[in-house]
Amino acid sequence: MMEDFSYASPLTSHSAPLAPHDERASLLVIADQTDALTLEPVVAAAGFRLLGLTTLDNAPMRLDLQVQCDAVLVFCQSMTPLLERLLVQLETQAIQTGMAVILVAGWETVELAFACLRSPYTQLLCDPDRVELASALIAAGERRPAAGQVHEMDRESTRLQQLSEEVGRLARTIEAMTQRPRGVAAPSFDLGPRIADRASDYIGMPAIAPIGSEVASPDAPPISATQVRDLLRARRIRADFLPGDLFADPAWDMLLDLLAARLEHERVSVSSLCIAAAVPPTTALRWIRTLTDKGLVERQADPHDGRRIFIALANEAVEALTRWFGASRRLLTA
Repeated sequence: MMEDFSYASPLTSHSAPLAPHDERASLLVIADQTDALTLEPVVAAAGFRLLGLTTLDNAPMRLDLQVQCDAVLVFCQSMTPLLERLLVQLETQAIQTGMAVILVAGWETVELAFACLRSPYTQLLCDPDRVELASALIAAGERRPAAGQVHEMDRESTRLQQLSEEVGRLARTIEAMTQRPRGVAAPSFDLGPRIADRASDYIGMPAIAPIGSEVASPDAPPISATQVRDLLRARRIRADFLPGDLFADPAWDMLLDLLAARLEHERVSVSSLCIAAAVPPTTALRWIRTLTDKGLVERQADPHDGRRIFIALANEAVEALTRWFGASRRLLTA
């Protein structure tokens, strides 16, 4: 295990020559079961200097003692009693110092991790592969603010992250195409009557207010949740004939799913929306954040559980989608 608290060691007559100053950004890894040695090649390739590895239980004290830390990589795929406290501490320090945070959650913890997100420098991953993890580290290094400055992610950082995502998606598409026997169609992704939470999750409470009652506008024909779901199913069956990854459009699929849920007077959790996107969960989480930043969707806290966040369409997005349905119908029936 490598330990580096960034303290200067006192010089003695028997001291070894001073090592050259390392200008690389520093990274602390917080995990219970991850071997730091397996991460070193990825960390080094992303341009970071590995400070060391600490457990989730010891992380709060380590963060308090660490003099300088540019980025933190946290593996929190399993729920622990002190996880919420650790996430709040990380987000608080990230906001105060501009420290980049990468949270690697699992399906068991993704709802809590998303609910704790506050810093613009935090990336949330869910069961990522090595490509997604490397992309997140690269993005964290690129968007790291200068000492004493906290600023928004610049366009170049966004471009690099999107490029990394596209490279990873293309690699997975090529791999799927080479492994699929010729003449055998991929099974279609049947949405079923609705996209529900995973079986291990509790059902989201019904909407407090009758959301969706104002969806239809006077100059547009009414739409139903069944029509929206049918459109989503039609998009899914393309995978029966062509590789589905070639047509991945998670933002559109999530907007349609949220519209259908609004028409059904139901609320949609983060994990449920990730399933609706039909892409790797880490990609879906990035799109949820993008849609939130653009004001197309809104975070709604669960009044009965502060560790859970619902995602809903903003009123402007509902109106825009409703008008699009009306315009598309006129084109198809003309």
